Amino acid sequence: MKDADGALLDEFCDILWLEDGLARNTLESYRRDIAGLAGWLGKRPGGDLLTASHADILDYLAHRVEARAGPRTTSRLLSSIKRFYRFLLRQGRIQEDPSLRIEAPKLPRSLPKSLSERDVEVLLGAPDVADHLGLRDRAMLEVLYASGLRVSELVGLRVTQVSLDMGIVRVMGKGSKERLVPLGEEALTWVRRYLAESRPAILHRRAADALFVTARAESMTRQAFWHLIQRYARKAGLGQRISPHSLRHAFATHLLNHGADLRVVQLLLGHSDVSTTQIYTHVARERLKQLHARHHPRG
Repeated sequence: MKDADGALLDEFCDILWLEDGLARNTLESYRRDIAGLAGWLGKRPGGDLLTASHADILDYLAHRVEARAGPRTTSRLLSSIKRFYRFLLRQGRIQEDPSLRIEAPKLPRSLPKSLSERDVEVLLGAPDVADHLGLRDRAMLEVLYASGLRVSELVGLRVTQVSLDMGIVRVMGKGSKERLVPLGEEALTWVRRYLAESRPAILHRRAADALFVTARAESMTRQAFWHLIQRYARKAGLGQRISPHSLRHAFATHLLNHGADLRVVQLLLGHSDVSTTQIYTHVARERLKQLHARHHPRG
């Protein structure tokens, strides 16, 4: 990638951060997408981001599809490219947007895979709470299921964001949007126990702002927690592939199955648009069909 393209990327990411307050991971995703395009264009004579044509963008997308990029990856990539060229057009760097009239591939509407309530109970019971790190892990799993936090929100929690008296956690979500989420008595019980017994022992007189700390007195990474939940899923004997997002899905699905309003679930999840949350109604509807078939005399 040329130095000029790198400077453009820096400026683009700065604007995204200033305008939308996007998280670092999201900004890095935009950067990777456009850097990939820049590198591909750079292999063509005189090719760069500022001179790319409509045909160039189509050729690059076709190249990525040939390299086995799926519809979701292609759709996200095109979204990044369109956002980048809108930025260049607004800045007066280009006269025409080469990404115009390029449509994203249609995505199949996939239902999120959720854990049953019994599966969740087994998973939550997997950590050895007699061990300090096991007690920390139990508290983290309980908070994740009780609140539906994103994994980045969970590992990024600070002690000051949790009110044990009020029973809520203050979360800074995507776009720096703050929301208050109740934890429930079960999760609060485990958090209190972790704070009283395990956190001081793990820190061993060291200071840390993070709520859930590692043996290095630091907050856990998303990747480390992903491996952690995988380990407990295997220990619990859950055959399906489990991720931190599985508990977020379970949180939403179980709320709806027990009669929660979709708008309430939207607020708790931190979705800016209720259409994002509506996919969970399909999960709940399948559950209703199963109950009807099982219990109705003509089911």
